[in-house]
Amino acid sequence: MTAMPQGRARRSALTSAVCALVVTGTALTGCAGEDPDAGTNGVGKLPAAQIQSRTRAAADTADAVHLSGNVVTNGRTYRIDMRLKSGGGSGSVTSQGATFGLLRIGSQLYLKADAEFWNHADGGGDTGAADKLDGKYVKVPQDDPAYRKFSGFTDKTVLLDGLLTLHGTLATDGRHKQSGVRTVRVTGDQGSGGTLDVSLEGRPYPLRLVRAGGAGTLTFSDWGRDFPLREPEKSDTVDYGKQLPTS
Repeated sequence: MTAMPQGRARRSALTSAVCALVVTGTALTGCAGEDPDAGTNGVGKLPAAQIQSRTRAAADTADAVHLSGNVVTNGRTYRIDMRLKSGGGSGSVTSQGATFGLLRIGSQLYLKADAEFWNHADGGGDTGAADKLDGKYVKVPQDDPAYRKFSGFTDKTVLLDGLLTLHGTLATDGRHKQSGVRTVRVTGDQGSGGTLDVSLEGRPYPLRLVRAGGAGTLTFSDWGRDFPLREPEKSDTVDYGKQLPTS
């Protein structure tokens, strides 16, 4: 076997070192003729608008998703951690220092919070009622303002329709990684209209969203992974009546 000339060997080693530095950077690019789309689902080759269309279709048809992060709306920041599917959802929401749990099974929504939450919702007027609701799953009547206010957090279709939106001119912004998964990034108006990282592995699910105008950052995981939704025990359930105390 003919030995590689010393100069060529040095160039080969230098090329390998440069490739290693490029691959370990923030944006993943091809090196020495390598195809950056090798082994991917191929959406990275598409125009930004088509990538967004594909990821919305993947999200809409997924049976379930785990969504977590911050959402800013109407001047209020909500920290959400929800598991969602077509039949309902469960998880927690934190706003203004108060955390409450949400559970929806079909059309029945339950809200679970401590006495301080209920006391604040009632304007501090009925501490006895707040104590009775402390730590219980409270049935929320469908015609109550609280139902309209909180049920959207448990509705996969409503929540994704409201969140998975980029504003302005769409463009791609290189290859990245999210929780170890290769992604292609789509931006609106060079990032001022939001950014969305889309999986290049498996189905093109959205994995990370930075909303326009500093309106929050969300991550999406466990796409298609089912989870149980169970009615709470009767001993842990309170039917408050026709209308809940709400702020």
